Amino acid sequence: MSATHDQRTITNPATLHDPAPFGYSHAASAPGELVFIGGQYASDATGSPLHAEDFAAQVELAFTNLRLALEGVGLGFEHVVRLGSYVVEHDLAKLEVLGKALHGAFGDRLPAQTLSGVASLALPGMLFEIDAVAVRPAGPVTG
Repeated sequence: MSATHDQRTITNPATLHDPAPFGYSHAASAPGELVFIGGQYASDATGSPLHAEDFAAQVELAFTNLRLALEGVGLGFEHVVRLGSYVVEHDLAKLEVLGKALHGAFGDRLPAQTLSGVASLALPGMLFEIDAVAVRPAGPVTG
């Protein structure tokens, strides 16, 4: 996941607040084909949720699964331009955990993101889910 492969343009206008401490950028764009990654969560090979009650562990495994889904289509975190994050019973402590995971995956080149606090997710025990829109580079990738 070299920065030379990162064709995204990250835009944080000076007329808006600095979103980086909150774990996102205001806008991200890139040339090429859009790839949509469905909701990833802390699951095992059968799709059963893991780490009930442990939000940090669920976030970590969801990001691992997101990485694996991206790799499955020949992409990486550097190709992601938008995230949707869904947090059961969202609070500031969970935002801090998510922020650390986002910066761990994306560094300072954070994609656009919308975080939604929700009452529940698809399966019992799920506390976090994340989906993504990535862009397959338009031309040959060098590096």
